[in-house]
Amino acid sequence: MSDVKMELDALKARRAEGRELCELPIPDQELCERYEALFTAAVNDVLREKNLTHQTLPNNILPLKDEMKVAGPIFTIKGAKSLLIKDEMKERAEMLESIPQNSVVVWDTSGDDESAQWGEVMTMAAKRRGCRGAIVDGGVRDTDRVLPQEFPVFVKYRSSNGMLGRFRISDWQIPIRIGDVEMYPGDIVFADIDGAIVVPREMAYDVLVRAEEIAESENELKKWVESGMSTVEIVAKGGYF
Repeated sequence: MSDVKMELDALKARRAEGRELCELPIPDQELCERYEALFTAAVNDVLREKNLTHQTLPNNILPLKDEMKVAGPIFTIKGAKSLLIKDEMKERAEMLESIPQNSVVVWDTSGDDESAQWGEVMTMAAKRRGCRGAIVDGGVRDTDRVLPQEFPVFVKYRSSNGMLGRFRISDWQIPIRIGDVEMYPGDIVFADIDGAIVVPREMAYDVLVRAEEIAESENELKKWVESGMSTVEIVAKGGYF
């Protein structure tokens, strides 16, 4: 029998650490602000048009305040439950100093249900780096001291449990998966009161433009409803509900 070699080059290239990011036609700051002027449902509808129907993070990841909204390139963090303490603070400091401006931190906690990965000082340090927000598949503590900082934070739960001796960061800026969504450093995440959605970087600008069109068309649709037009007439004109 001849040897059979698995062809993994394409998978390795896609998941490679530090892979080159595609350039976007507008600056990150403008992209973030234009996404934040929208709502996640419009972006979701565009991704559905592109046959991407599993781009939303688990629906138990919610904002600390309903009005919180954030968009930006993803800075990924990976970790899991661990009793090991050695060099923990040094690694956390290195991670925080690696956060690029205008990014949004997204934590893959390997399903942790015990620790708070985010808190007051983490918020202060991230803001100093120009980070726009944090989305954590885990917990937050110091909530009363995070909220006044006006920094968007999305989490599953609140807990006084700190990470030290319970949870450990294993890596950052690597591919991660939360729920059904695979994401890569530099992909775009957008989160509001309805949850968080991930847009592959290579289509982030096209999705933005189309979502802006949908948002504008919904304004027209609402005018039809307010004018007294019947639902049948609205659907005949291309509207939807």
